[in-house]
Amino acid sequence: MAMNINELRTKRASLWEQTKKFLEDHTDKDGKMTAADVEAYEKMEADIAEMGKTIDRLEKQVEMDKKLAMPTSKPLVGNPGQPAKKGTASDEYRRAMFTAIRTKFRDVSNVLQEGIDEAGGYLVPDEYDKRLVDVLDEENILRGLATKIRTSGERKINIAATKPAALWVEEGGALTFGDATFDQKLLDAHKLHVAIKITEELLADNAFQLEDYIIAQFGKAIANAEEDAFLNGDGDGKPTGVFKDAQVGVTIATVDIDADDVIDLIYKLKRPYRKNATFITNDSTLAVLRKLKDENGNYLWQPSLQSGEPDRILGYGIRTSQFAPKLAAGNVALAFGDFSYYNIGDRGQRSLQVLKELFAGNGMVGYVMKERVDGLLILPEAVQVLKVAGASAGGNSGGNAGGSNAGGSGNSGGESGGESGGETGGAEGGD
Repeated sequence: MAMNINELRTKRASLWEQTKKFLEDHTDKDGKMTAADVEAYEKMEADIAEMGKTIDRLEKQVEMDKKLAMPTSKPLVGNPGQPAKKGTASDEYRRAMFTAIRTKFRDVSNVLQEGIDEAGGYLVPDEYDKRLVDVLDEENILRGLATKIRTSGERKINIAATKPAALWVEEGGALTFGDATFDQKLLDAHKLHVAIKITEELLADNAFQLEDYIIAQFGKAIANAEEDAFLNGDGDGKPTGVFKDAQVGVTIATVDIDADDVIDLIYKLKRPYRKNATFITNDSTLAVLRKLKDENGNYLWQPSLQSGEPDRILGYGIRTSQFAPKLAAGNVALAFGDFSYYNIGDRGQRSLQVLKELFAGNGMVGYVMKERVDGLLILPEAVQVLKVAGASAGGNSGGNAGGSNAGGSGNSGGESGGESGGETGGAEGGD
């Protein structure tokens, strides 16, 4: 019988203690281990990492089950006089959209005319949009840490360029005031679109939970593309990523990070930002950080024992992303800061469009979802990064991004449960 999440967390913590003891017992006075001991240690460490991924998957599964089990509409229990929902928020619009998807948009109700966008697609029903946002919050680490704003146009954010100064004044002395100045940051909107393919058999199968499937597949694909851009984007046709604007707090000469480098990075961040600060790094870099000890021989990394809580380094939460840069010359290896100063601007509502003929020869139907979004670190000093000196070999990218940019495709529906036949296409940004 499979272990539950709490049992896995307890087992991982126990394995971590065994791993630490193994390292201490098999390291000689020069800090070296035999090749066999190194192999055994790396196997134990890989087991811990894999167990952590299993825990993350199970937690996401639990959260997704909760969201998908929520009622699709609320009964009237105490306020029969409340105004009826209109437009894309109405139940009629939602049912019409579901019928249109099932029939490859051959059966399009007049009610959908209320939600036509400028490109000929149909705005996603409000309920779908809210459930998509729930998936994005779950899958995209930046959406869980950043400040999210709904915008209807270009959003100007005023930032204090000069800070107020306090002066001691003698009794009866004259008061002096400096002129406050402000800088402006602009949140615009960049177009992101994602395509998925679904077999005609699934569309005709009334027992198949089509709504849940579409929301989950679009949500995961959009979340991957967003997370990559929110971390690494250059602002050209896509959001500006955290790593582009964050301040370099610590620079190391080689890829050999030590405990002092991490401590230096923490205290490069000003105290007000440290209260809500978090680390972000790549999984491969976390494997290096797990081995670091402080001057008392205590490991910096501590596994989480509570569901929903991140693992910690020196008391601060640490989150990993496949899109965070890998530990290499010229790359940012570790970010630490208050990511609520990263603002995400969602423009309007997502829209859905059908591709009737493109995949017809394969017995599949394509659907495209579009959104407009921007992201910007409005206060660069709120996030400090540790950077490795040297020229970057492959840019500030996390490597295997799993298809977040245009062209990535995978079997998102065919692997689990026989004839599920859906494929998730790539996501790409536009103007």
